[in-house]
Amino acid sequence: FAHRLRFSMCVQMASLMSRALRSSQSALAGQARTMARKASTLSPQMVDVGSKPTTRRTARSGCTVIVGREVAAALATKSVAKGDVFTVSEVAGIMAAKRTPELLPLCHPLPLTRATVQCTLDRENALVHVTADVSCDGQTGVEMESLAAASTAALCIYDMCKPISKGIVITNLRLLSKSGGKSGDYVSPDP
Repeated sequence: FAHRLRFSMCVQMASLMSRALRSSQSALAGQARTMARKASTLSPQMVDVGSKPTTRRTARSGCTVIVGREVAAALATKSVAKGDVFTVSEVAGIMAAKRTPELLPLCHPLPLTRATVQCTLDRENALVHVTADVSCDGQTGVEMESLAAASTAALCIYDMCKPISKGIVITNLRLLSKSGGKSGDYVSPDP
């Protein structure tokens, strides 16, 4: 009798353990499916803009390059050894606007209709103000293209002037304004 009781208890125990194992496997599988769903929504992806209407999009960005007195004097007299700093920097910024998706992998390639960059010397304060304007007729905005243009122009200024001073500082990169699209117009409170 004791033998059968032990055997019966062992069968019941095995049955309980089997159910517990199946239950925990099922719970783990559910957790794995949930985690997979969450992971797929967190994976890098280019947003689908196919259903958005094509509208006129514009963006203006800017930054400040603190160049110091010696560099400001060289810029004012156009005596930087590498050449015309502002012309080269402006062209570099335009090129960056056109190639933004190559730098920022989740940006959409856009048919830009306009890209301009302006570098303005404030000799008295030893600063260069960089402004980039970009526009297109598209389904997504051109803010990143504008920011890429301004920052690249500033980097080019640094590159061309670094033999004079390594203490050049690029600061205050920001979106100044944008228009078009679902979110509407924006103007920075800090121009």
